[in-house]
Amino acid sequence: MPERDLIAAMRERLGSRNERLLVGPGDDAAVVRSRPLAVTSVDTVVDGVHFDLSACSPADVGHRAMATALSDLAAMGAEPGEAYVALMLPTNLGSVVALELVAAMEALAERSATTIAGGDVVASPVLAASVTVVGWAERESDLALRSGAQEGDLVGVTGVVGAAAAGLALLQGRRVDLPDHVRSALLQRHLRPEPRLAAGRALARAGVSAMIDLSDGVATDAGHIARSSGVRLEVTLEDLPLAGGVDCVAGACGESAAEFAATGGDDYELLVTAPPGRRRAVEAAAGDTGLTWIGQVRAGGGLVLADAQGRGVTLEGYEHL
Repeated sequence: MPERDLIAAMRERLGSRNERLLVGPGDDAAVVRSRPLAVTSVDTVVDGVHFDLSACSPADVGHRAMATALSDLAAMGAEPGEAYVALMLPTNLGSVVALELVAAMEALAERSATTIAGGDVVASPVLAASVTVVGWAERESDLALRSGAQEGDLVGVTGVVGAAAAGLALLQGRRVDLPDHVRSALLQRHLRPEPRLAAGRALARAGVSAMIDLSDGVATDAGHIARSSGVRLEVTLEDLPLAGGVDCVAGACGESAAEFAATGGDDYELLVTAPPGRRRAVEAAAGDTGLTWIGQVRAGGGLVLADAQGRGVTLEGYEHL
């Protein structure tokens, strides 16, 4: 399909779901009514780096590209608004595949009250997608940053961790005897992560002092909060809430389940710190997503990961470069 026709077909699949958008796809630039604070993030996924097109569908790629970007808004506690998508398409990919990718992006955008307001399409040696998302807030106090953790705070994490890393291991051919529903759930968490947008907004309103999404694993992302806040985070690995089946997959990989989960990326759960006095409010804010307390904030600097005996363990999560 020629470029002009492909772009027109993509536009037909996109919907507008907020009154802020005045001019959307089809003009030289989008025009959006602003609110007091814009919260903007960019995320990019590339074939051979963030996904393997031979092991996932184009729809998985589209969903993942949108989800990883929206997860950054969740980590800030922002309300999602608009997304701007740049697609880099190999010439042999085919228009049907490209439209499948965009349809999955639009499906997640619709569920998350996000409008795809514009973008670009270019030819590329490999498939890649870059998504810029803009969220909104009324006041700075509505947002949660990485830099707010204080000595004495508790450290918690939403949901369960390790699922995405386990799903990746299964996709890469790791042979593990698992019930079908467990295997399917692990694969789904890797292929179709869900940004914790509602939980992020609720947690920010409930008074968390700092928050980050777990894109690169607890062993990396908790350290970002420690450095940004100028404090030491102490996390007990055995307290990590593990997804079902992670222990079996980790064992097949020759690792302990807790260390496997701490170093695995792509869970997109939210790691938070909160004053002890806000504990009940934060737990309630997490709702059905759930929240597990895994450590404390101390004076000092850096991240300390401890095993069940309290001994320090040196681990690293995903490294981009």
